Amino acid sequence: MKPSNLDRILGLEIQRRRTEKGWSQEYLAEVTGLHRTYISQLERGLKSPSVRVINHITNALGLTMSDFFRAVEEVLDAERK
Repeated sequence: MKPSNLDRILGLEIQRRRTEKGWSQEYLAEVTGLHRTYISQLERGLKSPSVRVINHITNALGLTMSDFFRAVEEVLDAERK
């Protein structure tokens, strides 16, 4: 199944924030209690994260969900133009 545009952008934003911190997928998985393969699937847009998962990830990355979703919304808006 082809990833949705929203799932793709959510995944790219997770990946961007993770790599900005210099973290591996393994480390993000460890600090969030999620499985590394699930992190990989999220980043590739293959899975749609729940609000609970986004909360775990944003808390681990030290950001608010609103900041995270604002960045996602900016990308969505830019792609619509």
